[in-house]
Parts: sequence; structure tokens; C-alpha cells
Amino acid sequence: MSTKPIIAVIGATGAQGGGLVRAILSDPAGTFAVRAITRDVNSEKALALAALGAEVVAANLDDLASLEAAFSGAHGAFCVTNFWEHFSTETELAQAKNLATAAKSAGVAHVIWSTLEDTRQWVPLDDDRMPTLQGKYKVPHFDAKGEADAFFSDVPTTLLLTSFYWDNFIYFGMGPQRGPDGKLAITLPMGDKKLPGIAGEDIGKCAYGVFKGGTEWIGKTVGISGEHITGAGMAMGLSGVFGEEVSYNAVPAALYRSFGFPGADDLGNMFQFKHDFNDDFCAARSIITSKALNPELQDFAAWLAKNGERIPRN
Repeated sequence: MSTKPIIAVIGATGAQGGGLVRAILSDPAGTFAVRAITRDVNSEKALALAALGAEVVAANLDDLASLEAAFSGAHGAFCVTNFWEHFSTETELAQAKNLATAAKSAGVAHVIWSTLEDTRQWVPLDDDRMPTLQGKYKVPHFDAKGEADAFFSDVPTTLLLTSFYWDNFIYFGMGPQRGPDGKLAITLPMGDKKLPGIAGEDIGKCAYGVFKGGTEWIGKTVGISGEHITGAGMAMGLSGVFGEEVSYNAVPAALYRSFGFPGADDLGNMFQFKHDFNDDFCAARSIITSKALNPELQDFAAWLAKNGERIPRN
């Protein structure tokens, strides 16, 4: 068994956790050992992490005992939940509470909780600028994570505020779409405001920088971003990759909410929050700090150079 301090990584086969596992394993200094936690240790992605040298263990966010076992003996724990698997704030809150409880029970010395703002601090429920969803949220997938921060208050924790994944252009249908006129466009309700974004793998690398920084980051909130870029700026970059013009369709948030795909109302409110409180949202995500944590941090152009060919052509 390794004598190195162990970092236990929740969501090890996902974007954030997977990036952290690979960052730890590829560090020439070999500072930490990594325990990759996943529901299915026999999945293709889990087996790939094991082949790279990760200890792979099974645990389920809904099962406190399995998390306590997975965190046992770990120096650090990276904690993340995935709202989009179930669209349930109740599930997300219960899972976050299990993570915090397990970390405390196991005596983990440093936890990173991947979180987001509780937008109700800016837009109260009685504020009709955007609709209230599920009876008690403005942006459910943000607000539940922000609400869950309190579970980690008596655990040595760094709160990690993430940004829009540029990988959404590859995996979640947000890439350029061809309209009835045959022309390509991306559609976002961001007006001319800047959208903090980041490569999924860079989230893990930044998290690794936090773990390497140790106690200096405990009790702090750290926001990360590779670049703050407008919709028009992203469209320009995508135009170069696609070899034809990609325009930016800046729709109103109300229209975006009406698009009808699962979570459209949640995402419409999210983009409106980012637009209406753009200065606060951008200020919370320092590119300088992100670069200090992760010297390999990519801006949008660098990410496109590596990944542009993977964006679906429609």
C-alpha cells in the first residue's frame, strides 16, 4: 500500500473528478496517491483509471456507509454531485450531506466541495425578474449546491466555484446548429456580457493545485475560469474551427426558458443570473488565481485547438 497521502476523488469517471485523477497520476513529483471513487469499478472509464495506476473503489452518493469506507484513511477528498443525473434538488442536498458527513467521520484533513452560488442571495424568491422554480429556487442546480455549502462548515473545506464547461459544445448539444437558412449559430441568452468558461480537465488540474497548496486554501472560496469571453467571441473562435461563419444568436432569457428541453427553465434562469449580475459572477472567478493553481490553464482558443474537431458537425 502507498505511504503517500491519499486523495479520494468522487466522480472519478466524470469531467471534474476524472481531470483530478489524471492530474494526480501525471504529476512527476508524485506527491499524492489517488483513490478513484465510482459506482461501477468495472466500467470502461474506471478500468482505464486503474490501468493508469489509480486505486479504484466503489461507493454511492446515496449510501453513507459506502462513502465512509471510501474516505477511510484519505488525507483529502474531492466532493462533487451531478444534478443533471436526476434533476432533483432534494437528492443533491442529501448526497452533499452524505459527503460532508462521511468526510467528517473519516477525519479527512482537506475537502474540496465543487459548488456554485446560491442565486437567491441576489434574486430573492419574491423577485419577479425571473420565475421561481420548484417552489423555492431560482436556479435549482446552482442554489442547491450553494445551500449545501453549510453541510461542510465544520469540515476543513475549500469551496470551489466552477464555470461553464466548454466541453458542453461537444457533449450536451450546445455546439453550433444549422438554422433554416443553412447558416450555423450558437444560441445563448448572454447579450454582450462575458461568460466565464473552462475546459473540464482544467477543473481537475485547478483542484489539484488547491490540494497541493494545502492549508492555505482551507476555509476559502476559490473561483476558477480559463477565460471570460462573450458569445460573439466564442462564435468567432468556432468559425475558425468549422471553416465557415458561426454567428452568435443572443436570445432573451425568457425565450431560452421556453425551448422545452429538460432543464431549459433552470438553464434560462442561470444564464439570466450570469447576465444580470455579470460583474459579480466574473469577479468571483479569477483567471490569475486559476493560472497560479494550474499553469497549464487553457483559454478558449487553446481548448478549441485541442478539441475543436470533436464538436459535432450539423
